[in-house]
Amino acid sequence: MNPESRLFIDGELCEASAGRVYPNLNPATEEVMGQVADATPEDMERAIAAARRAFDTTDWPTNHAFRLECLKQLKAGLLDGLEDFKAQIAAETGSPLGICGSGGPQCEVPISFMDFTIGELPNFQWSRDIGESEMMGMKSRRLVEKEAVGVVACVTPWNVPLQINLAKCVPALAAGCTVVLKPAPDTPWAATLLGRVVKECTDIPPGVFNVVTASDPREVGEQLVSDPRVDMVSFTGSTAVGKHIMATAAQTVKKVFLELGGKSANIMLDDADLSQSLLSALGVCFHAGQGCAIQTRLLIPRSRQAEVEELLKTYFTFIEYGDPSSDSQIMGALVNAKQRERVLAYIEKGKAEGARLLLGGGKPAQLEKGFYVEPTVFMDVTNDMTIAREEIFGPVLAVIAYDDEEDAIRIANDSDYGLSAGVWSADEARALSVARRLRSGTVCVNGGNFYAADAPFGGYKQSGVGREMGPEGFEEYLETKTIAVGV
Repeated sequence: MNPESRLFIDGELCEASAGRVYPNLNPATEEVMGQVADATPEDMERAIAAARRAFDTTDWPTNHAFRLECLKQLKAGLLDGLEDFKAQIAAETGSPLGICGSGGPQCEVPISFMDFTIGELPNFQWSRDIGESEMMGMKSRRLVEKEAVGVVACVTPWNVPLQINLAKCVPALAAGCTVVLKPAPDTPWAATLLGRVVKECTDIPPGVFNVVTASDPREVGEQLVSDPRVDMVSFTGSTAVGKHIMATAAQTVKKVFLELGGKSANIMLDDADLSQSLLSALGVCFHAGQGCAIQTRLLIPRSRQAEVEELLKTYFTFIEYGDPSSDSQIMGALVNAKQRERVLAYIEKGKAEGARLLLGGGKPAQLEKGFYVEPTVFMDVTNDMTIAREEIFGPVLAVIAYDDEEDAIRIANDSDYGLSAGVWSADEARALSVARRLRSGTVCVNGGNFYAADAPFGGYKQSGVGREMGPEGFEEYLETKTIAVGV
């Protein structure tokens, strides 16, 4: 691996101003892989000032053709370094190498998603004429213009870091915004690699794109989201932090995009073929359950509970883990020791509140190193238990029995969250009817998968504000201006 350890500020790769660095740890081995710059408030000040200057004094916000060429250069640069980037991201996220390739969201797939924005940008309607109107005898011709929001703070998490970095930064840059990217401290290389590619492979002007890594996300993160020179905050992470960012941004009435937590329900209707549909329950192990849209509540007909239990016992034996170089394993380590202890504490809470542990529940005895937790399934869960209400972000499945279809919909919607859901039925029309009644931003019916570059993603309720990806994700980074011309 050849990771980038430096910040990227005002067009230059640079060390932190105080020479500070911090270690980047491999979650699967618990070993230090390298160092990365640990930014100071002075570094963040330079990044914000550079982004503000670039937006206010260059033609980046208005030169649509130039931006398109720069995005094409960025994608080409990422593809040139693809194999190295896959190794870096697998190492710092704890993911098996396979989900960084063509079958997973960690590296290769999100780079390919850039094609959507690159393809849509030349055809985007930046201005439209809505005709004439008359008011008090005065006629006006009206134009509606779309313009870049301004300086955007992109604050990203550690679970699928390159995916989310690109899902925010690419449409923001395409819209004409300038960007300060502050990644999670656990996965800095998925951001610093972008700084290097922008520097070495693109004509993006100094200040348009900046990357600031720091060991303490609060020190420079608070500075970034509260600065009045920043026009918008685009954040993905926990609901608790999202609420704080929303409150902070309100002080200067910034625009916010928030993609927050989830506690998604996967509903097996009473006519579903459980031998097929219950395989979807294994999704709770994907990337060790570290995904906000993962379906962590399994809703089953009470009358088929015994059948479900036997199938789950069999199916969860299919999950192999512990080999970071595997192309076939879907489960890796949790990101750090703190997250592992958090997941284990939730498991203990589940047992204490009366849920029945069907399998898993601890650290795997066969692995001496790595922040792993066994795939864990709880039966006899009720929807008021902590493990059914709160986002665990680990490989923990809560199985909840329901009485009839109305009860299933009620339980699914009885959540502070509304990010994703699943419905299974032998009758597609019935499944779609249930899907449309779920208060959720995405719903997967009979194994469908919403994840694609052209599909908007986001949540209802405390799962967030706004949408990422698709046309809606691009327009998050635009302002609308109406111009009236007297005629």
